[in-house]
Amino acid sequence: MKTTKAPFPDSDSEQNHRKEKSGNQPLKSKGQEYIEAILIAILIAVLIRTFIVQAYKIPSRSMVPTLLVGDHLLVNKFIYGFKIPVIRKLMISVTNPQRGDIIVFIYPEDRSKDFIKRVIGVAGDKIEIRNKQILVNDKIYKDSFGVYVDPVLYPNLVQPRDNFGPVIVPRQSLFVMGDNRDESLDSRFWGFVDLADVEGKAWVIYWSWNSDEQERLIHKVRWNRMGHLLN
Repeated sequence: MKTTKAPFPDSDSEQNHRKEKSGNQPLKSKGQEYIEAILIAILIAVLIRTFIVQAYKIPSRSMVPTLLVGDHLLVNKFIYGFKIPVIRKLMISVTNPQRGDIIVFIYPEDRSKDFIKRVIGVAGDKIEIRNKQILVNDKIYKDSFGVYVDPVLYPNLVQPRDNFGPVIVPRQSLFVMGDNRDESLDSRFWGFVDLADVEGKAWVIYWSWNSDEQERLIHKVRWNRMGHLLN
């Protein structure tokens, strides 16, 4: 009895069929893949900068000796909670700034600028300064960070630098000062910081550059400050 073998499929026609099938699913070009990778990287960077950590540079002497002009630091943005950008509404509350924290915040008199100062008083605290001595709730503030470089004492009628208050810190507000007490524009002059305007807590110095150094380029880098954690 004769048997017939099933015919083998034509290899050329099968390959053509596969090509046609794969042709219906267009492959991404290298350019598209690069663009997608860049967009994802930008999105991640924006999310990190908005909600987690942000870099800042110190432009003035108001926080000397804790922070020097040319210090570059990272600010922890999630330690005080997550805020919706622009409207600055608190989404998730973690904790509030405490006395002694170094914070970055929106400058109340020019909201295009960020300031960095140390928290001296929180909501409900009574703040007073007598001849450069700070009192919080009628007790001498243990001012281990503050420095005074000007021996002159100004009365309150002249300016509030050395004699101030007493005042009570309002709800949802902070009283802040620079560690360089005699060269700081702070709550003594322009009032309180709204909690909603706090950007975050200073965390670590990752780079420091002394632009006043006139010698070799390598001497401009303050190597001993890099990696310094901030109180």
